[in-house]
Amino acid sequence: MRKRRVTAVFATLAAVCAVIVMPMTSASAAGTAAGAACSYPDWAAGRWYVTGDIVRYTDGKYYRAEHDNPGYDPVISTWYWEPFDCGSGTPNPSGFVVSEAQFNRMFPSRNAFYSYQGLTAALSAYPGFANTGSDTVKKQEAAAFLANVSHETGGLVHIVEQNTSNYPHYCDWSQPYGCPAGQAAYYGRGPIQLSWNFNYKAAGDALGIDLLHNPWLVENDSAVSWKTALWYWNTQTGPGTMTPHDAMVNQRGFGETIRSINGSLECNGGNPGQVQSRIDAYQRFVQILGTTPGSNLSC
Repeated sequence: MRKRRVTAVFATLAAVCAVIVMPMTSASAAGTAAGAACSYPDWAAGRWYVTGDIVRYTDGKYYRAEHDNPGYDPVISTWYWEPFDCGSGTPNPSGFVVSEAQFNRMFPSRNAFYSYQGLTAALSAYPGFANTGSDTVKKQEAAAFLANVSHETGGLVHIVEQNTSNYPHYCDWSQPYGCPAGQAAYYGRGPIQLSWNFNYKAAGDALGIDLLHNPWLVENDSAVSWKTALWYWNTQTGPGTMTPHDAMVNQRGFGETIRSINGSLECNGGNPGQVQSRIDAYQRFVQILGTTPGSNLSC
């Protein structure tokens, strides 16, 4: 895994009704709306379902038909069904354009360390991320970010760099602060595989976390790990000419995010196979999010 140098719910259904002669409050109205949102029929084997139908399965969870089907089992036939977030009155209580169910579909074999809760907890560090422009742009940026980190980590499987022989190489002693955590402490970690002492220093300073002295936080704290990836995405141009965030919100295309992450090592014919791997992941993810990939996919 190569490294880069850079500067700087389910809610329980209520069955008890009370007849009260008084106006409905906004709180009770919201509760009624949430309850109505979860008033879906039980799944029945052999009953015909069309795309968009929502059912309650025997496990008490809800599923939405992605394709017409003759009553296939939602847990077994995952091509025909997808988990559906129900009970909050909104499709996704976190406010993130990617729901937990969609995140799980994107990363079915992910390491538990890379949790959805860790990701959503990290979003406050960069509120403009996947929250700028139209709904399409927001979803495209989220898909672009997740596709790139998927490529970097083997589908959110690897937390740390796998080649341990590289570990001592990421200490730049020319920096005035040196490598206080040790010569071999600044290896790649997290969704974007943060490496080098100067990157840990810059990311930590930006996030208000002392990563220079405690780089291990990036492999032990899920939210911190996600924050370092968002730091790179939103603030670093890498070998490109703009940050990946700017590339997506300014419609420069997914290909420009690849350039910002790995530049000539992959772009301009450097490694077309790696570029295509990132593009394939991006196209899968925008499909899961129900949007289009846009133009300029390659670099």
